[in-house]
Amino acid sequence: MRKPVSRVLVINDERLVLRELIKGLSAAARTLDNPFGIVFSGVTTTREALAAIEEDGDIQAVVVDDKLYSASNGNGGGTAGKAGSRKLQMSALELVQRITRLRPQIDVYILIAQEHEDEVVDALFTEAVDGYFYREERDYRGMYRILNAQIQEKARTPFYDQLKNYVLMAKDAWHSPGHSGGDSLRDSPWVSDVHEFFGEHIFDADLSVSVPTLDSLMQPTGVIEEAQKIAAKAFGAKRTFFATNGTSTANKVILQTLNAPGEKLLMDRNCHKSVHHGVVLSGAWPIYLDSSVNKKYGIYGPIPKKTIFKAIEDHPDAEALILTSCTYDGLRYDLPPIIAAAHAKGIKVVIDEAWYGFARFHPAFRPTALEAGADYVTQSTHKVMSAFSQASMIHVNDPTFSPHIFRENFNMHTSTSPQYSMIASLDVARKQMVMEGFKLLKRTLALSQELRQQVNAGTVFRALELEDILPEELKNDGVQLDPTKVTLDISGSGMTVEQLIETLFERFNIQIEKSTTNTLSLLLTIGTTRSKVSRLYDALVRVGREAKTTRRLPKLPDLPRMSPLRCLPRDAFYSTGELLPLLDESDRLNKRVLDRLSCDQIVPYPPGIPVLVPGQTVNEEIAEYLVGLLRSTRRVELHGIAYDGYVPCLRVLSGVEEKRLRKR
Repeated sequence: MRKPVSRVLVINDERLVLRELIKGLSAAARTLDNPFGIVFSGVTTTREALAAIEEDGDIQAVVVDDKLYSASNGNGGGTAGKAGSRKLQMSALELVQRITRLRPQIDVYILIAQEHEDEVVDALFTEAVDGYFYREERDYRGMYRILNAQIQEKARTPFYDQLKNYVLMAKDAWHSPGHSGGDSLRDSPWVSDVHEFFGEHIFDADLSVSVPTLDSLMQPTGVIEEAQKIAAKAFGAKRTFFATNGTSTANKVILQTLNAPGEKLLMDRNCHKSVHHGVVLSGAWPIYLDSSVNKKYGIYGPIPKKTIFKAIEDHPDAEALILTSCTYDGLRYDLPPIIAAAHAKGIKVVIDEAWYGFARFHPAFRPTALEAGADYVTQSTHKVMSAFSQASMIHVNDPTFSPHIFRENFNMHTSTSPQYSMIASLDVARKQMVMEGFKLLKRTLALSQELRQQVNAGTVFRALELEDILPEELKNDGVQLDPTKVTLDISGSGMTVEQLIETLFERFNIQIEKSTTNTLSLLLTIGTTRSKVSRLYDALVRVGREAKTTRRLPKLPDLPRMSPLRCLPRDAFYSTGELLPLLDESDRLNKRVLDRLSCDQIVPYPPGIPVLVPGQTVNEEIAEYLVGLLRSTRRVELHGIAYDGYVPCLRVLSGVEEKRLRKR
């Protein structure tokens, strides 16, 4: 197993002093326990320090002199020189602020003179400083022990460690689950291959709440609580909660916490379907905001700023605003002004950051939603970090947060038998991002740029940039593109998207993320390697050589605009309703469905945006759109359509139900 390297950068403008510090600390590292491979290096200027921090992902801590001077001729520091020949480069605290903006995960210590203790220490408490050392003491072994302990604290995984320790105790299991540590499978003539395939520890670690030392996800007071606190610090939250039912459940928990039945919620129509489900569960009254759309590529983007600002002004009584940033295609909002406008009206802001949870760990992706002021953020740790599928986090910075109300809603959705390996993977994913996230994301960014350049220079495909994807109405909204999401225009290949996906899968063993009628979406992650990029590029080149004459690809019809909502979605969904066929006996649109209220959420994939939500009016434009999709030669999934035998139907409110709900 590869051993880690943890570099500590010492910043002191006097070369002789710096040399002595490096020598003393390095000697301590050689003679004392050094499990994290701590090594020391030094620089004399703030410019060198910031450059090293940007470049070297192995830097885990910095030790900064509280006064950094430089010679007036710019040749570096030293003790010699006439009065006035040295000028202050930058105060240590100013440097700390810049380091924190770049990489908040780095531990920062300051060297101070003992006589200035009170003044400097008071200032330290206002900044992200982890501690200080007295310059004159030269206690290198003591300094090393503190630095080592701090790195060890960051690298701790309290839940994972406890789970591993318990498994290795090899206790006899007289509790659930039924496989009893894998014993039910190990010697079975029918399923022993499952035990062999997954390995014994996957079953050993699959435990239950019968093991008190592993804490309770529903009311954590031990190692889960400890792991969540460490995660909150890493991601910049006041509170963090681990979720084992994915971000879908995390969104529902938050909406139920913030909205009582009938209270307003401002929401992106293009939100993940879990948000629409959360509307039904909470009884919220949604104010749907139409997304922007790039019609050329069938890509739906953020809501225009002017639409959001108008909604905030028109509905100051809304309890919350929920947005998705970044989108599936990598478009992210300029969040600070939006959040400020919402907060000015007392509206809470929830950001679904499912596809952007890694952003805290590299300055190219910041500010994160939490840094922009969001009250609640949900993240799919499994999508873009190293957690198991379904493992997600909820981050809270709401100043009026009610732990009791939140916990009641959280426990309503959380299993009493959570998957402990999933919880452990959240603990481990956090550790990895804190210790090496910057380095891994730096590599991912480089590979993304390399892939884009290769595709555009050497294939018939084209990697789209922000200006290609951005809908026209967002041109001045400060929207940015997450470069780890690469969208390829496939028009030049002469293939349909289905043919291309099948070719990449069958011939080149490549599975892509998603598609529209004329694009493929590729997701680069911290697990992407140069060899994977090379194999993908090679496949695209080979496919391109076989390209047929460019042809016009089929295009899905434009998504119809939202029709009026005439009752609470919750009330419509929980009504019995009646089934009405979409088509009449002549195979034409059944006019009986018009002006009726849908009981269900109807979602075509792609693009995955609800055409109808419970309580919404079925107008002719929407009905014709659905009929068109049913007749399309291109395979489109229509979630929410009910079938009476082979007849596609809509579940709509009956006349009696509609009158009752209108009266209510």
